[in-house]
Amino acid sequence: MTSPSVVTLGETMALVRTTEIGSLRHANAMAFGIGGAESNVAIGLARLGVAVSWLGRVGDDSLGERVAREIRGDGVQVHAVIDAEARTGLMVKERPSASSTAVHYYRAGSAGSRLRPEDLPEGWVEGASLLHITGITPLLSATARDAVHAAIDRARASGATVSFDINYRSALASPEVAGPVLRELAERSDVVFGGEEEFAILYPERSVADAAAALRDAGCATTVVKLGPAGAAVVTADTVVEAGGFVIEVVDTVGAGDAFVSGYLSALLEGLDTDAILHRANACGAMACLVPGDWEAAPTRRELERFVDRDSDPVRR
Repeated sequence: MTSPSVVTLGETMALVRTTEIGSLRHANAMAFGIGGAESNVAIGLARLGVAVSWLGRVGDDSLGERVAREIRGDGVQVHAVIDAEARTGLMVKERPSASSTAVHYYRAGSAGSRLRPEDLPEGWVEGASLLHITGITPLLSATARDAVHAAIDRARASGATVSFDINYRSALASPEVAGPVLRELAERSDVVFGGEEEFAILYPERSVADAAAALRDAGCATTVVKLGPAGAAVVTADTVVEAGGFVIEVVDTVGAGDAFVSGYLSALLEGLDTDAILHRANACGAMACLVPGDWEAAPTRRELERFVDRDSDPVRR
């Protein structure tokens, strides 16, 4: 088996979503699948040709089997730790209106929240070029937070790049509680992704530029600011590079940030310049909005090329 270039860890849950617009109170039809920020990124990377491995805990149940099978089915190497004492988490997604999506989580005490440092196999992190983590996992539990820090320790010791997507979830912790936890992880990373409001959680009352400077002082080389439909910007010690987003008809925005990260990291690993990296990342994020689901629209290279050729004029900021 090919050694992964990227490794990531976190909780992936079973997913139930309505297939029509309207409240769950009146939904008649549902679709079934899986979803999790880290596995979304892993699937996106695999479709773009990157060797990637995902690790997480799942329950000893049918939902856990489905999580592992679905992720593995998209070409990701899977390390699914079976937890016989906890169930696989569940999220339910509805579309109250054509322009809105609501997600409800049932994950308290789930198998995924019980992730711990001992779950990381020997040599798993050390064999990769890049470790990708998010701000979701460390807010699930103390042991999950310890597992993330253990992975970072091992990545740094082996010389691997550490990528961190803030990915703040208000359902897990208040900004006051989450801020210090997420800031510590960001300051231990090489590349940090986040929206403008998320950087404000890390550094309250500071601008994004000031937050990027603080991260640089801590040793983080690159700050990537997600600007939604407007595109994204990359801030380093030397430059600020901005790129516009793509004009599309949005169907579902859930998972767009993860697809953006997949596109960014795949291009980064290829050694592309910043303009090309952002162009691919924005395209992947836009494509994720065209189809319902968390990861289903993550593009292959051929699909990405076709999309970029068709929509060669992104919005300019």
